[in-house]
Amino acid sequence: MTNTLIAAAALAMAATALNPVHAAPVAAKNVVLVHGAFADGSGWKGVYDILKKDGYNVSIVQNPTNSLADDVAVTKRAIAQQDGPVVLVGHSYGGVVISEAGTDEKVKAIVYIAAFAPDKGESVSSLIANPPAGAPVPPILPPVDGYLFLDKAKFAAAFAADVDAATASFMADSQVPWGVEALAGAVTNPAWKNKPSYYLVATDDHMIPPPAQRLMAKRAGSTVVETAGSHAVYVSKPEAVAALIEQAATAK
Repeated sequence: MTNTLIAAAALAMAATALNPVHAAPVAAKNVVLVHGAFADGSGWKGVYDILKKDGYNVSIVQNPTNSLADDVAVTKRAIAQQDGPVVLVGHSYGGVVISEAGTDEKVKAIVYIAAFAPDKGESVSSLIANPPAGAPVPPILPPVDGYLFLDKAKFAAAFAADVDAATASFMADSQVPWGVEALAGAVTNPAWKNKPSYYLVATDDHMIPPPAQRLMAKRAGSTVVETAGSHAVYVSKPEAVAALIEQAATAK
């Protein structure tokens, strides 16, 4: 009997070695935040503070928004610096960047915050080419030397209607010029086709219409939450944004 038990145990050990049990997905403790057009990484401060308090390692990408290729390269460098699984987060145009950079093997999930979520071959230019009837028109000024700005006088109403006046004024005056080349950058292999994705719809957004956000989120098969907020919801509602990021980080 003893020999039989030993033999059975040996067979079981051999079977386990040949067919190892797959470990449960590891929760991500690294978060990489990617800003969008007309802004820089400082807008993530509120989200950063919450995530840091909750024990996450947070990196903020300062993408130059000259071209999609440049911004993807900067983002991939930030991902490479992480010591484990990453939740990659993008706001607005940053959604295009994370769609392209999120195929990196370290990326566990991608999170869109009132962002563009393009399919293969799509760019911001193509996604905004045919706006729905009645949709607000972002106050983008004509390009100068290949770069775009928002009209400062209309910035708060269009981009940051629920942000305090002083902060909205600072954001308008500290705009990062958005390269026309970045606007036209097309995604080659959208990460949402192979990675879990999450989407926060800002229901009072006057830059990317909420119906368009919902359509992109549905197409990507994203887990969706909706929050009353402007396009700058990551500034005005950092708690809601951080909660969705942490949901993505801890999902099994």
